[in-house]
Amino acid sequence: MKVMRLNSLVSFLLIGFSAAAQYSDIEEPHRLGGEVNSIAEEISPVFSKESSTLYYTRVNDPQSIGGINDQDIWLSEWNGEKNYSKGEDYKSLNNKYNNSIVGFNSDETIVYLINSYDGKKDMKKGLSYAKKKGNAWGSPKEISIPGLDIEGDFYGFHVNKQGNVILISYVGPNSLGQEDLYVSLKNDEKWSEPLSLGTTINSTGFEISPFLSENNDTLYFSTNGRDGEGDADIFYAVRNSESWTDWSTPKNIGPLINSPKFDAYFTMSDGFFYWSSNRDSERSDIYYSTFLPPPPLFASAEGTDVTIFQGNDGSIDLTPEGGISPYAYEWSNGVTEEDPTDLVKGIYTVLVTDAIGQEVQVVVEIGEPDLVIEPVVEPVIETPLIATIIYFDFNSSYHNAINKKEMLAFCQGIENKKDTKIVIESHCDKRATVEYNVWLSKKRMERTSEFLVSKGFSKENISGAYKGESELEINCDNCTEENHTINRRTVIKVVK
Repeated sequence: MKVMRLNSLVSFLLIGFSAAAQYSDIEEPHRLGGEVNSIAEEISPVFSKESSTLYYTRVNDPQSIGGINDQDIWLSEWNGEKNYSKGEDYKSLNNKYNNSIVGFNSDETIVYLINSYDGKKDMKKGLSYAKKKGNAWGSPKEISIPGLDIEGDFYGFHVNKQGNVILISYVGPNSLGQEDLYVSLKNDEKWSEPLSLGTTINSTGFEISPFLSENNDTLYFSTNGRDGEGDADIFYAVRNSESWTDWSTPKNIGPLINSPKFDAYFTMSDGFFYWSSNRDSERSDIYYSTFLPPPPLFASAEGTDVTIFQGNDGSIDLTPEGGISPYAYEWSNGVTEEDPTDLVKGIYTVLVTDAIGQEVQVVVEIGEPDLVIEPVVEPVIETPLIATIIYFDFNSSYHNAINKKEMLAFCQGIENKKDTKIVIESHCDKRATVEYNVWLSKKRMERTSEFLVSKGFSKENISGAYKGESELEINCDNCTEENHTINRRTVIKVVK
């Protein structure tokens, strides 16, 4: 009688794996090197808690104690540099029967094993344990599970880290198909009779290699009874309540882990996860991968200023990038929408949080136009209609309604526009940098020139100067808005 499915069926402890993980965001799988894998079959990886020792089951190796049809426990030590050391037979726990480590308790003082230590091969199918004695293990002892009577050729176990839950894969009473999954619970140092995990988990195919997440709420197993990538795929399901028969619909862990061939015996250690697969050969080898780091979270925002003084029609266009969606938003004004509207002038801060808790903060300032002050312009009595001054709005090079009216009056007073020579001098107030004000005064001069050309003046007869803040009309330290307005002057002169 063989204790195997594809040469063996055992289980192991899973450390810290969450059903919320993004199984598509993983590295391309890697095969462990020749120090561990061989022409024989390597399955069921189990790690010491420090991940310094890898235990696994090797099947059909002529070096096994029981010969080529036997399976033994092997181990390989992490060498701290490149890989694991050359694997060796763990002789202290092997005999001529089928041997396999199921897992360890949380402090590794107990090891759980396939029960093959009573001297009667395949006569008593079950589970055993051994306790640590110094640097060695004591004699394995049977774990008594009432009502456990395994008749089939294939079976396996998983014991949780707390040592109070055993998951069993075997052909049992009222099995739906081949092997089904059952659970036995420990209460007052006694184990309960196996209870089927129910029809949500079990199918008409086989369910094998069960194991639990660290908090016992997520089940992982391999089955050929559901749609998948191929022969046997790894699935996971979440326990919905305290009941061991109340599970979510099993979900395929994805094509990066599952292959068109046999995949099972999934475990995790130190940020990496491992499983057995025969995707690249006839017999199974041990593969590993890890999650890709999540993309960093960024966010940018563009604000639209209020259109009138003391208005409330400002808005912000926020763009989150990277991270893991969905995103949550906490604006300083209490809004939780991505793009707030109906904003007044002010500084707004948002905290963007993605689905895995990454955070980024963005600050946006919403401005408003200044209060419009009608400039006081002294008319040039001596030379009417041959010169005029216009005033621009703050930080603007576009003509407003007032200076358009002034320029139209100027144009109407000149009959022979084609032959009239014009000089335009443009100025800024002293807010902003010197370089920016030079650029802004140039834009104001150019737009004024374009306006005059549109009214019939010859472009060749228009010249100008842009002087930034170098020739202030009112040189003040604490300028009023009226002072700034007067300094934002553009003078249009007729020189001929």
